[in-house]
Amino acid sequence: MPTLFPDETKSIIEALLFVTNEPLTVKTMAEIIECPEYNIKVLLKEIKADCERERKGFCLKEVAGGYSFVTRPEYAPYIEKLVKPRLNTLTQAALETLAIIAYRQPVTKSEIDEIRGVNSDSAINTLLGRSLIEEVGRKEGPGRPILYGTTQNFLKYFGLKDLQELPEMI
Repeated sequence: MPTLFPDETKSIIEALLFVTNEPLTVKTMAEIIECPEYNIKVLLKEIKADCERERKGFCLKEVAGGYSFVTRPEYAPYIEKLVKPRLNTLTQAALETLAIIAYRQPVTKSEIDEIRGVNSDSAINTLLGRSLIEEVGRKEGPGRPILYGTTQNFLKYFGLKDLQELPEMI
């Protein structure tokens, strides 16, 4: 591959981010462009700064261990008029269950049920079906119950870089 100029490499990174619907890692971009990861990181900072300086309708965000272009939150009301809100939003029960798993992981179904005070089978199946949670192991003890934790899809769904970005519990 020919030697690229920084502006050309920056444009290639933008093109890669534009065409993918999954967050791209620095490593993946570096392999595709055949460029050192350090250079990719520097150019990503420049792209992020460009989006802010020019007040574009989108911004570069670190999500689920990678980078992705996302629309600015302040434009959500306009985008919703075009794309209609998703009909498959999570129920209150699924959100409660997901919050417990996110903050207590790894956690068993019986621990979730105890916190919620009701059976969580349906909510857990919904969350598993949407790949927001996954089985992360088995707890030692009688019956060796399944332990649940969140997935990379959970981070993408909520636009989080990692679990450290979860709001603090009150």
